[in-house]
Amino acid sequence: MPRAIKSYVHAIDAMNRLIGRFAMYLIFVLVGVLLWSSISKTFFNPSLWTLETAQFVMVAYYILGGPYSIQMGSNVRMDLFYGSWSLKTKAWVDAFTVLFLMVYLSVLFYGAISSTAYSLGYFGLEPFQFFGDLLITLVTEGLDAASAKLGYLERSSTAWRPFMWPIKTILCFGVFLMLLQCLAELFRDLGRLRGDDF
Repeated sequence: MPRAIKSYVHAIDAMNRLIGRFAMYLIFVLVGVLLWSSISKTFFNPSLWTLETAQFVMVAYYILGGPYSIQMGSNVRMDLFYGSWSLKTKAWVDAFTVLFLMVYLSVLFYGAISSTAYSLGYFGLEPFQFFGDLLITLVTEGLDAASAKLGYLERSSTAWRPFMWPIKTILCFGVFLMLLQCLAELFRDLGRLRGDDF
């Protein structure tokens, strides 16, 4: 494999390992929120923010931990025949499943981008153009001009009514990281087919 591909694989592995370890610590935040929810329900008035905060932290925990899980091979696999196959056959099967996963994640990424654009008040048909225009406006004209491009910011329909764009942005970022990790895994599988070691 070319050095650039090996460098890409190692860089993506290192980045997702760091983000995955950070995401593991979110479980402590989740436990704290749920503990506070139980205490407040028992001794005080129930807190409005705990349910959504717990859900948002749980989404961030799973979606940011996903690329690390792919990297470590911690995803669920039905191992009826896989364990008895040769390394080359395993590499072919892994490459095929990674390609299949990349198609699924690409559709999920487009949906997440569209949903994030919607939560920022954009109701058009081209979410990538919206974010491109927003970024260009932010760089060339500043924060005030970029925020003027935003429409009505979507909120949750619950009593607390938090903004939805932060969690949707985390969802986009996590799915994008999973796509990058899947590409690294595809390169790794193709390298195993050639006899290269990563």
